[in-house]
Amino acid sequence: MNYYSNGKLLLTGEYLVLDGAKSLALPTKFGQDLVVEKIKESQLIWGSFTHSGECWFEAVFDLPKLRLVNCTFKSNKEGSAEVIAETLLSILQEAKRANPNFLNSEHGFVVKTNLTFPRNWGLGSSSTLINSIASWAKVDAFQLLWNSFKGSGYDIACAQNNTPIFYKIKEAKPVVENVVFNPSFKEQLFFVHLNHKQDSKEGIAKFRESGVSFQKEITDISEISDAFLKATSMVDFNKLIVEHEQIISSIININPVKENLFSDYFGEVKSLGAWGGDFVMVTGNDETPAYFKKKGFETLLQYSEMIL
Repeated sequence: MNYYSNGKLLLTGEYLVLDGAKSLALPTKFGQDLVVEKIKESQLIWGSFTHSGECWFEAVFDLPKLRLVNCTFKSNKEGSAEVIAETLLSILQEAKRANPNFLNSEHGFVVKTNLTFPRNWGLGSSSTLINSIASWAKVDAFQLLWNSFKGSGYDIACAQNNTPIFYKIKEAKPVVENVVFNPSFKEQLFFVHLNHKQDSKEGIAKFRESGVSFQKEITDISEISDAFLKATSMVDFNKLIVEHEQIISSIININPVKENLFSDYFGEVKSLGAWGGDFVMVTGNDETPAYFKKKGFETLLQYSEMIL
């Protein structure tokens, strides 16, 4: 059995998507697959592989009790193997809770996950895993996410869809709408990696600490999401980016990334997801790659290279 889930980028609505803002999200050409093979032994033997084929995490669980036997993690951080194994175990236990027949058999399984992007890119190594486990377990992926982690669920929606989407949470349920986002200027859109992986759970927790209601900002961001689809020129698109960055900056009290890192850049820079790491989207031209490489940011992809 083979399950594949798309990676994700959140173009609009970061943070406020948690409170019901309409957000524009883009599934990526990169993702993760999960391959399941039956074996006679009553064990779940797990291996996670990088985009270059290196096994970075292994674990063995006894079945049907789903008890961790051992695990290894190729990293300099001590104890990380146990943390990752416990996280994986909690996801599998939640899936089993939702479907008691899951992993409840006389035989066992060998499972291999294969990323098609570097782990530090932040395109959804967790969400693609959760979505694929949900498919294997025949349970609702959004519920599995919310029972295992915090998050809006837009990443699960991207994992399941092959076109850009509008995503919002309405009455505690995900609302997904397939949309056409095909700007005439998309050859002038680039994605730049900031050489730093951002923990979205940490970003969400900080946002939640404020406890403030942002109803006006939610309405404004939802309108900007609509306007992103309708923008016919780069000039209009750049104005929307600036407006969006200012709104989010004002509610999380962090300077926009352009102000912090690229104040002399001639185009605009849009944070994607939790601010402070992973990818940003930039508008520009043929000189854009050289500008960012000169600044030390080597990973730059054109829109057509990144987005499905």
